[in-house]
Amino acid sequence: MRSIELGHTGVEVSALGLGCMYFGSAIDERRSFELLDRYLDAGGSHLDTANNYAHWIPGSEGGESERVLGRWMRARRNRDQLFVATKVGFNMPPRVPTSLSRQTIVEQCENSLRQLQTDHIDLYYAHCDDRETPLEEVLAAFDELVRQGKVRFIGCSNMLAWRIERARSLSAQHGWPQYCCVQQRHTYLRPKTGITRFSNGHVPVNGDLLDYVTEQAGSLAIVAYSTLLGGTYSHPSQRIPGNYQPSEYDPLDMQARLKVLQAISRETGASPNQVVLAWLNQAAPAIIALVSSSTHERLQEGLDSVSLELTPEQVTRLDQASG
Repeated sequence: MRSIELGHTGVEVSALGLGCMYFGSAIDERRSFELLDRYLDAGGSHLDTANNYAHWIPGSEGGESERVLGRWMRARRNRDQLFVATKVGFNMPPRVPTSLSRQTIVEQCENSLRQLQTDHIDLYYAHCDDRETPLEEVLAAFDELVRQGKVRFIGCSNMLAWRIERARSLSAQHGWPQYCCVQQRHTYLRPKTGITRFSNGHVPVNGDLLDYVTEQAGSLAIVAYSTLLGGTYSHPSQRIPGNYQPSEYDPLDMQARLKVLQAISRETGASPNQVVLAWLNQAAPAIIALVSSSTHERLQEGLDSVSLELTPEQVTRLDQASG
């Protein structure tokens, strides 16, 4: 599988990461193991989870995903083949508040290490931007974990560009680890101009972030979640844009971009999903895309997208499509 360098780390990760949000909850353990095996067999190694996945699924409490990954890694004895990312910050009611306090970061890191059955986390994200906790406290806590060898690299998620810049500047001043990547909601369809945060709290990639990341000359990477809007690109009968509020998208812009997406899908013989993933990987700056799946067929569709090469003309048409 093709790989992309993760910001300033000097480490390359799979261009297509596997989102493990529903493993152990909506996706049972047997199927989760099968999907993980298939992803690893295809050359993938970048696994993405969080401490609170997926507490909102009936019968779940949060932590199911990390625990399944821990049992799978122990059963397969493959921890050294993997790049494991998890997150801290969002709540797990009623036990854990939405917080990036030092206490929350340290306690939840220990809990994630236990659940993952590992002695280190490759990439530890601030899952949200906790404005109630000073950035100095957040970053000092991450520095503590890195110095202890419990965390290799740190990233942020759902954070605006100016806050990322402030955090990275503080880290540089104090000699603390810097965020090496930002994980935001990103796909081919664009939210309306001016929307910096969705009603569900997700923060999308926008022009400001793309410009900032470009100016960092490779020291900060973008990781994209919700890349396929729940599969709605390949199933027109489903509601576009998936689980997001229709009012947050411009219908004319959606129609124009979907028209070009479908045309290039026909030209390449690839599915619309695969075109979206290839477009993300071939973007400037390149985007590390996360995909999740409950079926072997959907996962294989995503894996096959890694070998799809769009022409510069096709990338330009996709970029410039607008309503």
